[in-house]
Amino acid sequence: MRAPMRTLLVLGPVILSGCTMSMTSPWQESAGNAAMTPKNTIVETKVVPVVERRSAIRATGYAVISVQPSDVDAQQRLLAIRASKLDAYRGLTEQVYGQYLDATTTVADMAVLSDTFRTQVEGVIYGAKVVSIAPVGEDTYETTMSLDQDVVDDLRALYLASIASR
Repeated sequence: MRAPMRTLLVLGPVILSGCTMSMTSPWQESAGNAAMTPKNTIVETKVVPVVERRSAIRATGYAVISVQPSDVDAQQRLLAIRASKLDAYRGLTEQVYGQYLDATTTVADMAVLSDTFRTQVEGVIYGAKVVSIAPVGEDTYETTMSLDQDVVDDLRALYLASIASR
């Protein structure tokens, strides 16, 4: 009977050499937290996109008070506020629809004689909100406007539909 026992003792370490035994606890400490969680627990993580979708777009417009066509100071200020708001609308329109650019360069004798740029923006903006109207310095007004991303998506969809119907 002793012979079979010796074989088992000799083969035991060889059979177990491919296995690993862990003497660690089945619980692990969470990073930054003293609470213990089971190692096999699935921990939910929030996936953060590389480029986050903005909830709104913004544009800022400027206008100079002294160049407004009026002799009355108060009216010049009101006209500058209106002009800065229109400039902000133009900025929103550029962001929603893009900008048409026409450029001409004239070259003679390997030198640029003239560069001409013409830009055009066209579109419809609705639902814009005035974020702020503030004087900048002594002779300028600044208006910042915002447009929700849902409205931007609607405007772009309507624009693409109108192009497709042409």
